[in-house]
Amino acid sequence: MEKNEKNDNQSWLLRFVKGMFVGSGFIVPGVSGGALAAIFGIYERIINFLANITKNFKENVRFFLPVGIGALVGIAILSWGISYLLGSFEVIITWFFIGAIVGTAPALWAEAGKEGRDRKDYIIMIIAFVFGIILLGFGNQLFNGAVQPSFIAWMVCGALIALGILIPGMSPSNFILYMDLYQAMADGFKTFDLVIIIPIGIGGLITILLLARVIEKIFSTNYSEFFHFIVGIVLASTIMIVPLGSKYAGFSFLEFLMCFVLFTLGALLGWWMSQLENRYK
Repeated sequence: MEKNEKNDNQSWLLRFVKGMFVGSGFIVPGVSGGALAAIFGIYERIINFLANITKNFKENVRFFLPVGIGALVGIAILSWGISYLLGSFEVIITWFFIGAIVGTAPALWAEAGKEGRDRKDYIIMIIAFVFGIILLGFGNQLFNGAVQPSFIAWMVCGALIALGILIPGMSPSNFILYMDLYQAMADGFKTFDLVIIIPIGIGGLITILLLARVIEKIFSTNYSEFFHFIVGIVLASTIMIVPLGSKYAGFSFLEFLMCFVLFTLGALLGWWMSQLENRYK
């Protein structure tokens, strides 16, 4: 009994930590909550739950409670510090997230191939990778200028956040940055401003209700193809957030060292979490 209780507590803590990472996908530019959910092995179950809310409701609520709490804690913590950290240490912090993705990549690859893989899956993955590079590369062209804050604008932000869960690899914060609403959104989360939070919640809920069942249907009929599509998008989104060129202007040796250290810590954390996932599956 004590051993089972210990395992339950460890599993609860693991899901809480995963939720914090997934929640970071709502806040951190370049990071996708859906991709992180896929990397940490909970994406498919999230989709099944959202597409069939009443099915195994109590069991799913118990499972996702620590994930949801973790996501809220992650959002709360990051909304307080994200502007400062990304403003002052953007490159260093980004390398930590890249490390976490790299550390869990083997587990994601294994998950994609658990029903086998063939040439078609590789082709789909390559196409998704190229598509992701093109889409994310030209993403800053989608919103040419600022969008004025309004109920509708915040609903659009909520829809983008929901899509960031439903579509791995899509980073909602990138698009919200392009709309010039990112700082106001972070401030809204930080101060619990209901004028901002309520329309974001409505937009996210509507998007999930409209699209979750579609995504779940694709999963049930084309698991291998869809998951290899996810792998391609994850690879593309990871490459696109790698800091390049002028981002390192004026960097000292210590700052380069910190990039390496945080990348390594992120990779070790990602690998450790994927090993725990295998233990508690």
